[in-house]
Amino acid sequence: MSFWKDSMPEGMSLKSDGHASSIYDPSGSFTLARYCSEEEIPYDDLALPVTLKTFISYGLAFQQIKVPEVEQRMITALTENTEGFSVSLDQGETFTTRKIVLATGVDYFAHVPTQFADIGAEFLTHSSQHADLSEFADQDVAIIGAGASALDLAALLNRVGARPVIIARRAAVEFHSLQPLPRTLLSHVLAPTSGIGPGWRPWLCCNAPLVFHFQSEKLRLRITKGFLGPAGGWFIKDEIVGKVPMILNSVVEEVSVEEGRVRLHLSTSDGEHSDLSVNHVIAATGFRVDVDRLTFLDESLRVRIKQVEKTPILSPHFESSVPGLFFVGSAAANSFGPVQRFAVGAKFAARRVSRHLRRARKSR
Repeated sequence: MSFWKDSMPEGMSLKSDGHASSIYDPSGSFTLARYCSEEEIPYDDLALPVTLKTFISYGLAFQQIKVPEVEQRMITALTENTEGFSVSLDQGETFTTRKIVLATGVDYFAHVPTQFADIGAEFLTHSSQHADLSEFADQDVAIIGAGASALDLAALLNRVGARPVIIARRAAVEFHSLQPLPRTLLSHVLAPTSGIGPGWRPWLCCNAPLVFHFQSEKLRLRITKGFLGPAGGWFIKDEIVGKVPMILNSVVEEVSVEEGRVRLHLSTSDGEHSDLSVNHVIAATGFRVDVDRLTFLDESLRVRIKQVEKTPILSPHFESSVPGLFFVGSAAANSFGPVQRFAVGAKFAARRVSRHLRRARKSR
């Protein structure tokens, strides 16, 4: 849970509904709903957002109960050898394994637009670098982006006394809607509930990832790229609309630092130009999977991984073109659909990979 503890801002809530935020285990016995009931934490499948604090405490409890043998170590190098793979750990140990499953999440893949490349960390950070926003109290902060992370940051910065402004190329900022409750039989038929939202399209992504896998590469990439565009959670809307300034339909063309402040030169699609001066810029510009950014992978191993748009091309069992090397999570989204970006996607991935490994072991 280190990414959630160290990289997500205190006070935020998950965009995923409560029923879609449980961590998968084969028995399905330790759900978020059960944990909240035992700890007397307010919970609802749809009507209450899951707070970051609750999700972290649930994740840690899940690990201690279900997989207490986990070793919290860092891999410093992963190379091939005659028996499979050689793994080096941060305290100097090495071991060999025939199979390895990479579930690296998104921490390696924070994306910052190229126009900000020459601005130092004192003036520019990614949205995943702020667990504590109190350092920005009484400062002007520009947030680049219009997705959930940008809108969450804007609301949280307001709470700590900062002066945020949202800059986005979109013409309007969107928010997800709270589903009308209770749901009727007709609403379930027209838009069935799924772990990534209501509707038949999300339902198919959640329940038929193998069907998705066997579609053409062009179709898979198009669906994954365009699925669930930037939008904030329904619960944050009242803290944003009318309370946080927005500069929409605009892009940052030039960036410079002048007298200890960041100067942003903006332009619109209509050809209008303007300047904005702030203390700090936060790039809430998401994550882009790129195998080459997994720096612990030896280069000789990385070049053997067949890729499409910098993501690994995977078999029906999540295995890459390097035998024995598997990818799950966001890195598998172009192969199995956008559900792999969410916690709810772990059920299919875990079952698919573990069954394949079991059969491979029996065959040996």
